[in-house]
Amino acid sequence: MPTRTSSAEWQGNLKDGSGTMALGSGAFEGPFSFVSRFEDGAGTNPEELIAAAHAGCFSMAFSNMLSQAGHTPNSVKTTAAVHLEKGSITKIDLTTRADVPGIDAAEFDKIGAEAKAGCPVSKALAAVEITLDAQLV
Repeated sequence: MPTRTSSAEWQGNLKDGSGTMALGSGAFEGPFSFVSRFEDGAGTNPEELIAAAHAGCFSMAFSNMLSQAGHTPNSVKTTAAVHLEKGSITKIDLTTRADVPGIDAAEFDKIGAEAKAGCPVSKALAAVEITLDAQLV
């Protein structure tokens, strides 16, 4: 398995400084600051990138597990909301809407819970409460 990398550089003090973050693949590079992280300013922040990673990982894991159970999805769309409170990530809410032909709600819910627990990003973030709101569409 490959090792993935990203990088960040920060210049200055916490409140007045600024930085950039870049994905190793080159797919994204963007600025971040105190305001973009702790308020509602322009730019990205580490929590937003964690949310993107978690949403992507969970969607892939759920799709794979559904397919392995004989229910290949037409789509699995996930949003992750990372809660940052008093300098700590306290909770991540996964909201998923999936179009999966031929599956009943009980099996869908069971596989969703398994995917939440088994996705590599969920495992890496196991110290944080992770919720899942998964619905068939």
